[in-house]
Amino acid sequence: MKKETLIIFAAFAVTATIAAEQASAQSKNFKLGQWTEIHNSVIKELNRSYVDSLPLDRIMRAGIDAMLDELDPYTVYIPEEENENLQMMLSNTYGGIGAIIYKKKDGNVIINEPYYGSPAQKNGLSCGDEILEIDSLPTKGLETKESSDKMKGKPGTTVVFKVRKVRSGDTLDIPVVRERIHFPDIEYSGMLDDSTGYILQSGFTENVSSELRQKFLDLKKQGMKRLVLDLRGNGGGLMSEAINIVSLFVPKGSLVVSSKGNTEDSKMEYRTTQEPIDTEIPIIVLIDSASASSSEIVAGALQDMDRATIMGVRSYGKGLVQSIRPLAYNGQMKVTTAKYYTPSGRCVQAIDYAHRNDDGSVGHIPDSLTREFRTASGRIVRDGGGITPDVAIASPSYSRLVYALVLGGVLDQYVIDFARRHESIAPADEFHFSDEDFEDFIRFAKTQEFDYRSSAKTLYDQMKKELEKDGLAEAMSEELEAMGKALEMDKEKFIRLKKNEIIPFIEEEIATRYWFQEAGVKIRLRYDRQLRKALEEPMIAI
Repeated sequence: MKKETLIIFAAFAVTATIAAEQASAQSKNFKLGQWTEIHNSVIKELNRSYVDSLPLDRIMRAGIDAMLDELDPYTVYIPEEENENLQMMLSNTYGGIGAIIYKKKDGNVIINEPYYGSPAQKNGLSCGDEILEIDSLPTKGLETKESSDKMKGKPGTTVVFKVRKVRSGDTLDIPVVRERIHFPDIEYSGMLDDSTGYILQSGFTENVSSELRQKFLDLKKQGMKRLVLDLRGNGGGLMSEAINIVSLFVPKGSLVVSSKGNTEDSKMEYRTTQEPIDTEIPIIVLIDSASASSSEIVAGALQDMDRATIMGVRSYGKGLVQSIRPLAYNGQMKVTTAKYYTPSGRCVQAIDYAHRNDDGSVGHIPDSLTREFRTASGRIVRDGGGITPDVAIASPSYSRLVYALVLGGVLDQYVIDFARRHESIAPADEFHFSDEDFEDFIRFAKTQEFDYRSSAKTLYDQMKKELEKDGLAEAMSEELEAMGKALEMDKEKFIRLKKNEIIPFIEEEIATRYWFQEAGVKIRLRYDRQLRKALEEPMIAI
């Protein structure tokens, strides 16, 4: 009797579970049908009754975007006309001439930075050249994006520029055949000293793992005894490439990452399928608050396997998997389908979006809200969002003035002016911006309009406005006047005060214009205090 009772109870439990799942599915489907019907009836009634003609394309797109915004920042709709943006996202490529442009309002297009080996560079376009027309269309009346869009196009097609050359002043018609432009994910590799190799990786698009493999082998031939893999600022990309990169340094068959979603096909384990090229060499992985997604897969897996020492600051905290799904009329949707987990079981995704800094990265989360996990050797690591480095090294900080000079375009304009007046400079390893050059920059910057106030002065101005709103400014006029005078600093004096902060940015921008992107990285490494600190720190025992 007992056995029969248990069998009946088990059968009832299974039947109840199935019934509950069916009821849930029916409820979900009913809600979907209900809201689809409501949505369609709203649109039909607007189309019939609204006082003006209905801008259907605009309001329907706005509705889709608003709906997806309610889910997460990464689930997005991509209509057919924006497929080029998707291609850029997946492969870091586009059809065009390979140059960054600069444009003042009501001015012509200026070539700011041509890429090495690009159609722009091969056809003699250089920093400071002025584009007067694109296919006979004057650029003066165009917005920057319009100009850029007209320069892009299908590889193999020709675009004709009317160009005023930067130094000779000659006006020439220059036809350029567009090519498929690829931004390299490996921006730089080289030896930092006799034994330390360095690879700067900025993305995770197709075949980056093969490129990194070759760069690694090249550095080994040059005597590399330890590797620095720099993932700072790397926002991620293809999960498959992250897995392939980890596979270079760990035994075949190692678990790299797992994913879990609402469907069975989203619950997966991803292991290495290739033989490694080196399981012994010490590795430092540098991360910061902009290291996200695939960068966190690499850093988290190597940390959990005690295969690398992670240094820097806590990473961004994007532990979501996106998949591309086809939609009607050749549209596509990048939709979040799962969360991913490191080998120890940590979820990289931040606990919630409310715990994020202004830049979107993970904010402070108390240990009481996180859980402990263990690496292969038993070291404690925590979840809660992002990868916490084994060795914390603060990222550099810059004054408000430097941000104003960079974001306000003052540095770009100065470098273009510099290029007009200097036909060549020394190679990047030897180039330095002299005291005389800095005086030249000061003279230029003084003629430019930009907000050069210090952070303290901006806070003072904000506080003064609030006191005026509250009717307290008059009563505190003497104190306010004294504080205002103390914080007041003229443009030239402030620029001189921040000389050591400004010069590295100028040197990098100038070197890039003459010797291309790799030269800019070399200059950046010259002043990289976070990297220097990382090289001095002890690594974890492997």
